[in-house]
Amino acid sequence: MGKITGFKEFERQDESYTPVVDRVKHYNEFTVPLKEEEITKQGSRCMDCGIPFCHSGCPLGNLIPDFNHMVHQGEWQKASWLLHSTNNFPEFTGRLCPAPCEKSCVLGIIEDPVSIENIEKMIVERAFKEGWIKPQPPKVRTGKTIAIVGSGPAGLAAAQQLNRAGHTVTVFERDNAIGGLLRYGIPNFKMEKGVIDRRIAILEAEGITFKVNVNVGENYPVEKLKDFDAVVLCGGATVRRSLPTPGIDADGVVQAMDFLTQQTKVVFGETIENQVLATDKHVIVIGGGDTGSDCVGTSNRQGAKSVVNFEIMPKPPGHRSPTTPWPFWPLQLKTSSSHEEGVERNWLINTKEFITDENGKLTALKTVNVEWKMVPGERPQLIEIEGTEKTWPCDLALLALGFTGPESTIADQLGLEKDARSNYKAEYGKYQTNVPNIFTAGDMRRGQSLIVWAISEGREAARQVDIYLMGKSDLPTKDEAGDLVAL
Repeated sequence: MGKITGFKEFERQDESYTPVVDRVKHYNEFTVPLKEEEITKQGSRCMDCGIPFCHSGCPLGNLIPDFNHMVHQGEWQKASWLLHSTNNFPEFTGRLCPAPCEKSCVLGIIEDPVSIENIEKMIVERAFKEGWIKPQPPKVRTGKTIAIVGSGPAGLAAAQQLNRAGHTVTVFERDNAIGGLLRYGIPNFKMEKGVIDRRIAILEAEGITFKVNVNVGENYPVEKLKDFDAVVLCGGATVRRSLPTPGIDADGVVQAMDFLTQQTKVVFGETIENQVLATDKHVIVIGGGDTGSDCVGTSNRQGAKSVVNFEIMPKPPGHRSPTTPWPFWPLQLKTSSSHEEGVERNWLINTKEFITDENGKLTALKTVNVEWKMVPGERPQLIEIEGTEKTWPCDLALLALGFTGPESTIADQLGLEKDARSNYKAEYGKYQTNVPNIFTAGDMRRGQSLIVWAISEGREAARQVDIYLMGKSDLPTKDEAGDLVAL
């Protein structure tokens, strides 16, 4: 424990943002880091609990009190070592994770929790700046070859772990650059892509081979995967949810991920024919999650005339709901930096029709207010409220409704079993499909989830692959208590 009374003396401080009027003019990150003196104070707020519930909140089992203590002591290099011992890519989670660790922080019962995510980000940024993060190629190669399909956080984590075990790893990515949804699904203003590039450079120097524009099952026959001793499928859950609503095919109804991907590619110099733009349009974003928030921020940067957000669920409470007590993930209203940049948010509203002109172009949305009827033992029922119909002017509707599961192409061609939710079937903790040398991890196995779960599953799947190939493994894992162990 760095300072016994730190949690009593210092209030939580987070990094700030540049003014809205300035940041909406560009697509770069806009956070203002805390000074080192303030970060050390934030580290001292950690109480080093006898039972650190932050561990249970984090799927990675990060050694949070330990690196908080090192930050308070000014031992930044040790903090970096501790952080990287459980998390391959803290620069990703430090920017993008919703921080379930903070929601289960013991201090959070009575005060604002420790700013764990920001401390994590500051540690890894300091480590890159000081040159502490260096390639660690294996000293001995096993002669075993492994194919990783998908270069999102699960695929990258599995690749690094298996490479460290001495196997020869090739990562296949169907897009034109490495990173999966980290690259094109996350706006540049939330994470600049140089953050990905510098980590990929480390992985390449460690001996991992990356191949882009390779779509396994399409322009790369699945039969070629038989050339590898093992395969890890980390293609994500990329089938986008739509709406069974009249007019859904109108010109102007666009999937959010297409909208976001196009803009990020344009930021990096690509030419997109017929790019979907929010400029001078009335934009309605349907879906209140993180992707919806990203659409709001991007629409404002493109110069939308107005931005409105629809969510079919009730408005969450401003504070933790009694239905989700500590240390569980709370039902609580989230206001992102993009929301603060300008949006009209609406809850308990359902889209009934996309209205078009004679040319099929979107001109408006028709909606109705709804309520949820809860009957014990039954699924919630959506009830429309009579007399609440409304028509909204709309030139661009962005569908930010999440994903229903992974694409089935590879599973169908390889004869892999899928579960009832269309995910690639593999037991949690084993990650092995019904084809013995084929494993799967991340959203492709568990469905749409968090970046920390993707990294965790990639690490754990790597260990199971190593055991399958070698009969044992020295790669680290987590025991049921969430503590780091090596078996």
